Amino acid sequence: MDFDMQSMLSQAKKMQEEMERIKADVQKKVVTADSGGGMVTVTMTCSNEVQKINIAKELIDPEEIEMLEDLIVAAVNKATKKAADTVAEEMKSIGGMMPNIPGLNL
Repeated sequence: MDFDMQSMLSQAKKMQEEMERIKADVQKKVVTADSGGGMVTVTMTCSNEVQKINIAKELIDPEEIEMLEDLIVAAVNKATKKAADTVAEEMKSIGGMMPNIPGLNL
């Protein structure tokens, strides 16, 4: 079996460049998620930076603060998952770039 180290290094460099490009692109992407039937909406980047939280005025009741807190947490958690899923989807594209190295299961 012939093993071409130069080809493998070239492929690894291409993969690293593609990963850097994807990371830069993904950081610009924004996701939005809601809870409480849209009463609380969170907008965040795919690098997990919350940009905005919208709360419906009818939810703002000092007697119901725990419910509001729960809805905010739920919306942030949904947005975080959505961001992670977006990143994972983008990273799939580099999976096919890995060279097939016998005995190395990547």
